[in-house]
Amino acid sequence: MNTQHISKTLQTIAICSLIAITGCNKKKEIVEKSNPEEKTSNILLAEWTGSYGGTPAFDKMNIEDVKPALEKGMELNLADIDAITKNTEAPTFENTIIPLEKSGEELNRVFTYYGILSGNMSSPEFREIQKEMAPKLSDFSSKISQNEVLFQRIKTVYDNAQKQPLETDQQRVVQLTYEQFAMNGAELDAEKKKRYAEINKELSELYTNFSNNILADEEGYVTYLTKDQLGGLSEPLIKAYGKAASDKGQEGKYAITNTRSSMDPFLKYSTERELREKVWKNYYSRGDNGDDKDNNENIAKILKLRKERVALLGYDNYADWRLQNRMAKNPENAMELMNAVWPAAIARVKEEVMDMQAVADANKDKVTIAPWDYRFYAEKVRKKKYDLDSDEVKQYLQLDKLREAMFFVAGELFNYKFTPVAEGSVPVFHEDVNVWEVTDKTSNEHIGLWYLDPFARTGKRSGAWATTYRSHTTFDGKKTVLASNNSNFVKPAPGEPVLVSWDDATTFFHEFGHALHFFSSEVRYPTLNGGVRDYTEFQSQLLERWLSTDKVIDNYLVHYKTGEPMPKALVAKVKKAATFNQGFATTEYLASALMDMKFHLADPTNIDVDAFEKETLTALDMPKELVMRHRTPHFGHVFSGEGYATAYYGYMWADVLTSDAAEAFAEAPDGFYDKEVAAKLVKYLFAPRNAMDPAEAYRLFRGRDAKIEALMKDRGFPITTGKN
Repeated sequence: MNTQHISKTLQTIAICSLIAITGCNKKKEIVEKSNPEEKTSNILLAEWTGSYGGTPAFDKMNIEDVKPALEKGMELNLADIDAITKNTEAPTFENTIIPLEKSGEELNRVFTYYGILSGNMSSPEFREIQKEMAPKLSDFSSKISQNEVLFQRIKTVYDNAQKQPLETDQQRVVQLTYEQFAMNGAELDAEKKKRYAEINKELSELYTNFSNNILADEEGYVTYLTKDQLGGLSEPLIKAYGKAASDKGQEGKYAITNTRSSMDPFLKYSTERELREKVWKNYYSRGDNGDDKDNNENIAKILKLRKERVALLGYDNYADWRLQNRMAKNPENAMELMNAVWPAAIARVKEEVMDMQAVADANKDKVTIAPWDYRFYAEKVRKKKYDLDSDEVKQYLQLDKLREAMFFVAGELFNYKFTPVAEGSVPVFHEDVNVWEVTDKTSNEHIGLWYLDPFARTGKRSGAWATTYRSHTTFDGKKTVLASNNSNFVKPAPGEPVLVSWDDATTFFHEFGHALHFFSSEVRYPTLNGGVRDYTEFQSQLLERWLSTDKVIDNYLVHYKTGEPMPKALVAKVKKAATFNQGFATTEYLASALMDMKFHLADPTNIDVDAFEKETLTALDMPKELVMRHRTPHFGHVFSGEGYATAYYGYMWADVLTSDAAEAFAEAPDGFYDKEVAAKLVKYLFAPRNAMDPAEAYRLFRGRDAKIEALMKDRGFPITTGKN
């Protein structure tokens, strides 16, 4: 999942709005705002020093510095805004938009550290700071988004640009900036502005509370096993679970932590059905345990406040407001796509369950397939139908080799070279983090640095994500990219390889796709490094396709003991089984996407969140043998901030583009490594970022709009029609 780093860090609408308004990683307007020593005495505010254009001093960050750094950063950022609004000259792009693009440099540096302390290194002490600062940050954001003088200057530049257009990318910056201010209440009267700001403040506190509740439940529910409870588990997995237990002071036991990367393989392989049920319930009950970490009340309040806020702007519901500048344009178009796929997905689930029940009956297991059985029996069906054992495949999926494979693909498509930096030359925030320099293979030009934080740990949020510490821009001196990928693989015992599932390998490639999107940016202005939510997942989803190309399989998918490449017969089985279990994968995702949309189209006045989830899924004919990928009480994409609110459908929207674009490569003379198609890919789909309308960018690449047929074919579903 990719968002710009401020919104990912703070998880508040106030700050999400701030990103779009002021951009990320900008230099301040060159005015004297305070004593220089006062600005730099706090390491979180200080300019980055060292090689590669300067890098964050992650090794020196301290929690005690966070609050004063945020407070000072906000003060300096507001001084930047004051310098714009006090300008007596007629508003122009140069004296209004340019300084706005430069504003907030110090605060953006603080947010970089804040993001690490929030997502990668959280602690109870830091969470207290989050709670205290969330409303203050919301107030700060409102001071910018509701600044009448600032907005009028922006509006003047926007109106003038309609009459006499600027350069293409400048026109785009002005349009995005104006729309973002207007969407966030800049044109409201004083009374409505006040209420709008109050709502944002309330939401910021709810988002922080929601996120911290999930993290608390992930840390608080651990299942410990003894040696006689390890049936079905592989040796590497047993060692990893053993290390997880010893790390928690439970030497001699085995720990299944409450994260997807720990839970998923246990449900897939463990023969202990009662323990599978316990682990499953721990995971899918996060935020829904009826205690002080329960999120249902938070969600109900969030939904009411979101509806009230957009009503101030004249919208009937949150979805109408949110989707107006997305590719889908409105919730009806998004629902049309999801409804086109949903019937085929749940029909496939019924087939998959019948196959699994038949295996269970043949084994005389005396079970009726339940959600905690799905992964376990799906593996047995996979072996029966395709003679394919996922555990056998895992032996060829070493994390280090997958990383090398990603570097190879980046070299072939983008002409990038990844070289490890000298130890100690770039500060990191944890010993697990490693850093590579990215250069152009031909010119040796420095592109940026890539940070990798691969392993789960206490205080690190679950899932996988990509982010930037510094984005590419050229308008104020060229800035190279500092990007990171973050995963939650189970850390192995010393000397053991990290073996991952095919799904996890796919996710690894996916998140690396976001990083390549960051590195390939060719935009001038920070605002253009943003993205349209139902488009930004496309580039990363497309990169997943290179995992199964012959060049990657033949050279990087080698056995962790023998070093021998994956046998051709096994490769054939993997490719033959490509559409296996697509009912499960598509249904668990779509259920979450549909619920996201339906929650925001419903009247939230007296909403019972648990009941609404249950009733809506029943009406959708949701199969009882599985659940939403993200149940509502821990649906962080949607309720820990607003990045994916009414936008979770975007993965499916983007996958229509992905499947269609993949066909362009499949049809090319040199397939997925065709240089001509790759050049168009970089030129039109990666480098522009948000400098052009995404629909136009796709047409320039493909010569037409994307079609849904390729998506249905990829998933093995009957071909249907639908909008994208």
